[in-house]
Amino acid sequence: MTGATVDDVKDAAPSGAATVSVRAGLGRLFAAPILIWLALTIALPLGYCIWISLTNANTMGGVPRFVGLANYITVFSDGTMTGPFLRSLLWAIGGAVLQTVIAAAAALLLSRGFRGQHIARTWIMISWVVPTIIVTFLWRWMLNADFGVVNHVLTGLGLIDRPIDFLGDPDFAFLTVTLINAWRWFPFMTLLILAALTRIAPEYYEAAKVEGATSLQIFKRVTLPFIQPVLYVVGLLGTLWSINVFDIIWLTTKGGPIGATKTMPVAIYERAFQQFRLGEASAMSVTLALFLLLFAFCYIRFVPSGASEQEVV
Repeated sequence: MTGATVDDVKDAAPSGAATVSVRAGLGRLFAAPILIWLALTIALPLGYCIWISLTNANTMGGVPRFVGLANYITVFSDGTMTGPFLRSLLWAIGGAVLQTVIAAAAALLLSRGFRGQHIARTWIMISWVVPTIIVTFLWRWMLNADFGVVNHVLTGLGLIDRPIDFLGDPDFAFLTVTLINAWRWFPFMTLLILAALTRIAPEYYEAAKVEGATSLQIFKRVTLPFIQPVLYVVGLLGTLWSINVFDIIWLTTKGGPIGATKTMPVAIYERAFQQFRLGEASAMSVTLALFLLLFAFCYIRFVPSGASEQEVV
């Protein structure tokens, strides 16, 4: 390069710029399929749902007529959305907390070396890979008030005097389906937390023990800082997924008894396909989507995500 002149460098510059331009073009080309897919599966249906929410569309046919915000006024004023919305909040937050606690406990247990560890890690995934309809029918059978194994065990242990209709009693139904949903999804959360635990070097634990730290102190000062970023993601995903769950509730209680388990997805389904008011159901869907966007923004903005590995060290 010692013999190169200024003119030679200038002549070479366009070639470098052209390379960057080609790479940028290739990047856009490779990203195009996923962008098209997202547009077809998310943007287009969402836009159509917003449009339907502004019309008097129904599932009985006919040409939809534009009615503006009338559907939103109806669903907010008739009082039928308040109960399902509050129930969805309790369902989502309670379910997310329960899933995270169970998943963290299971991951901590599975991260310890013991005989049959690999079998346990494989076995815990069964409840996640089994189809939802099978899971719900198994739970309906086990919780049955007449011949369910759960009532049989509880009665045999003397914990209850008579069988409990867990899915048919308004006092137990909501808590029961929340537990079923947590049991259904905690294995996935366990895998995420377990992956974070495997990244913690044993030297950190050994150093803490040398310093005389107790088990609780080791968890607070070593384990928790490393898995907190994962818990942050698990909390967000668990809440968003739980609030959109429809199949488990519909297959177990159909929103009953007397509306005790009717959440927003169930209420939207009933409004659209049982009451045939598709426009109002779409308005409820858009409202729920806007709330989830606001919740995700506030969660990302205000909930601490935890320190990076370099900061922890």
